[in-house]
This record gives sequence, C-alpha cells and structure tokens, in this order.
Amino acid sequence: MTQQPFSRPGAIDLSGLKRTGAAAPAATPGAGGPASSAYSIAVTPENVQNVLESSMTAPVVLVFFSSGQVPESVAFADDVARVADEYDGRFLAAKVDVDLNPQLASALQVQQVPLMLVLVEGQPATQPIPGAAPIDDIRAMFNQLAQQLTASGLTGRHQPLSTVGAGEEGEEPPVDPRYAPAQDALAAGDIDAAVAEYEKLVNANPADSEAAAGLAMAKVLQRTRGVDLNAARAAAAAAPDDIDAQIMVADLDMLGGHVEDAFARLVELVRRTSDKERDRVREHLLGLFAAVGNDDPRVLKGRQALASALF
Repeated sequence: MTQQPFSRPGAIDLSGLKRTGAAAPAATPGAGGPASSAYSIAVTPENVQNVLESSMTAPVVLVFFSSGQVPESVAFADDVARVADEYDGRFLAAKVDVDLNPQLASALQVQQVPLMLVLVEGQPATQPIPGAAPIDDIRAMFNQLAQQLTASGLTGRHQPLSTVGAGEEGEEPPVDPRYAPAQDALAAGDIDAAVAEYEKLVNANPADSEAAAGLAMAKVLQRTRGVDLNAARAAAAAAPDDIDAQIMVADLDMLGGHVEDAFARLVELVRRTSDKERDRVREHLLGLFAAVGNDDPRVLKGRQALASALF
C-alpha cells in the first residue's frame, strides 16, 4: 500500500450528529466569518455532516473556538479562515463554536480551545493542534500541508462558497502544469516516476521550493514503501545507535505527521555520532527540513537544535 504523508488514525464517529443531504455546504454568515469568505464556513448542527463529507474532495481544517467562554479564540479562528482563503480551495476552514456545537466537540473529544484538526477523506489527518498561534505560523503550517498534498498527488480543491459567475461555476481550478507529471505519477502509485519528475524540476530550477519539497517528500515515500511501522519501531528501540533503523522511524514519523518527533530523533542521533555517520544523519535531517519547508517554525526550531547538537 502506498503510504501518504498524513496519518489516518480512524474515521470520526458521526452517528450522534444530525445528517442532512449530500449537497455542498452553504456559507453561513455571522459566527463563521464574513459571508464574502470563499473558503471558510461556520459549522452548524444542520450543515456539520456536509462540511465533514466535503473533506472527501479536499482537506477541511476544523478550528474550534468558544465565543462565550474564550472570546480571544475567535480572532484565532478568523485568522485560520483568512489563511485558508489564500489557498484558493486547497483547504476549507470550518469554524466550530463549541458553545453552539457541543455534540461535534464531544465526538472529536475536544478538551480545550482554540484547537485545529485537519480532515482528509473523512478522517483526521493530523494530531489535534492546540493553542492559538500568530498568523505567520498559521501560514507556515498551511504551507507545509500544501507541500505534502502536492507530494502525495492530492490535488482536489473545494468550490468557492461565495457567489461565482455563471461561466465559472463547476469549472476545475487550473493545475500548475509543471507539477502535473509528478502528481499524476503519485496518483498512479508510481513513486519512482514521481521522484524522477520532481528531480527534473529541481535540476531545472533549484529555487523552486515547491518542487524541492515535493521531491523530498516523494523520497520519503520511496524509502518507506512497504515498511511495517511496528516492526520498524521495534528495530529502532532494540538498536538505538543503528542509523538505518533510526532514520527509517524518522521517515515514518514524517508520514504520520509527527514532524517534531522525527526531527528530535535525528538531532539526538547527531549528538551520539561523529565523522561520516554524523554527516549522513545531518544530511538526512536537512532533507526532512526541505520536505516540511524552511519557513515552518518547527524547521526553524529544528535547525537551532541541530546547530546545538553539532557545536
């Protein structure tokens, strides 16, 4: 089975939530943000099922807040919606006021607000992300997700929720033709071909950060193809100084969305190694940094930890 750079720990139990039809969610003004927002929506008991089902098309970023108990969380939810709009349909921001949607908060075991959760194909694709963050950090997180989507061949987009012209409705957003061969290869499960296509792009333009991120993540997919996660973790635990075993688990952590765990594992391995072995681990870690994106705050933190381990 082809592994994806998102974890899917299990489908959400929606049995207790109200079901409506399968129609696309309608925009709701007020608590969900301005009605002019094309890619954000206020979740209500009436539209919750449709919102969640729309993650079958493209990722839905649920952002939980409390207008009554934690009013400062409203601004964070607004920032998430603002950033989602910047990606032209790659994401739908679904704003969930837990005061109005206690059933959904309970179903997803939301213990605090604000909190974000990314859904892909109806299932959680990341661990819950608690706490507010500056808008630049939100952009960095969305940038990493967009890079992972590109590397995985997941190219679906949401239709805008605001009014569109008659000639635009139902049209597929254009796909950058530069990335199409690599994305098509990934969609077909041909990881080797995807790596080759991304390598062409990077060789032609080393400054193409999206191609570089796609190549780095495609190589992670290539290295972990067919690997059993439990067996890999057992091997790494049994041999903490086995570079191959530790690198494999770091790669698997990347695919599961445990980015900081992957970085920390390799930083500690850098501390315990020297000479050619240390260089090998360092180069591998730099490759993972590229897969996430150099502007991501976790990469900045990881680079600081790497510098400390080296010097």
